[in-house]
Amino acid sequence: MYRRAALGSILAVPTLAAPVYAQSWPDRPVRIIVPYPPGGSNDTVARIVQPRLQEILGKPVIIDNRAGASGSVGSSETARSAPDGHTWLLANDTLASNDTLMNLPYRVMEAFTFCSLLGTCPYAMTAHPGTPFRSLAQMIEAAKAAPDTLSYATTGVGSLAHIATVLLQQRGDFKISHVPYRGGGPALQDALAGHVPLFMSNIVIILQHIREGRLMPLGVSSAQPSSFLPNVPTFASQGFPGFEALTYWVMVGPAGIPEAITNRFQAALKQVLSEAQVQTRMAEQGADIVASSPAETTAFIRNEITKWGDVIRANNIRAES
Repeated sequence: MYRRAALGSILAVPTLAAPVYAQSWPDRPVRIIVPYPPGGSNDTVARIVQPRLQEILGKPVIIDNRAGASGSVGSSETARSAPDGHTWLLANDTLASNDTLMNLPYRVMEAFTFCSLLGTCPYAMTAHPGTPFRSLAQMIEAAKAAPDTLSYATTGVGSLAHIATVLLQQRGDFKISHVPYRGGGPALQDALAGHVPLFMSNIVIILQHIREGRLMPLGVSSAQPSSFLPNVPTFASQGFPGFEALTYWVMVGPAGIPEAITNRFQAALKQVLSEAQVQTRMAEQGADIVASSPAETTAFIRNEITKWGDVIRANNIRAES
């Protein structure tokens, strides 16, 4: 009986200790891994929330860019980190698509603690002004006339920009050649320079360039026109009924972070995202703020894995395609 009682006391320690530890969290700098290079949308969003987040938490918040393998390098490092609430990952839609597309050393729903969605936005297909394309129909006509001769950039193989463009090609019966990059920043630079004629990107990193006429929008992937690009028609209205694909930014940590710490971090993020200055900066980038709860975030990611996993399998999209 004594041994059973003693064992029960030992097993109870972590449960009792978690709330106590959460009260002192964070007790050192908090690291946010961005799984893409500087200049992409993940990096942009991270740096918008960083200043106020570290003021609220009372500790430095360090942005750590760990690019590679369509976001999975940074994701893998996060999954291996100690679940103490001091390492987080600002992921995007590849977190869900990679679960089906890639041979990962983890399963997303088992490897992470889900904290909050920060925001969403549509994708836009753009053309360099040096091309003759001023509408999606013109681009598709050229692609049909010379299959695989037009190239389009994305942030990487298996990104939702890639998957969504594959669906457009299949539904529209045209072929363009994929040029994957290691993040939005490098892809944007080549798109602006005209090294690649087409660019499929979420609108965060291209909105200003569209407004300045440096990139020509051919369509957006939201179901309804974006309030940030109200004059750009949706793909759904241009012969692709029902088409919708939204990117998002989601904060996750390694599995096993105490619920109390996750809730505290989510509350801090929600406070940051509620502030007018941050909302203005997010709107300037074309991002719609979400600030979901941990439970809502968990359910959302589970649904995204199912939704895009079905698309990947049905269309035989492969990591090397």
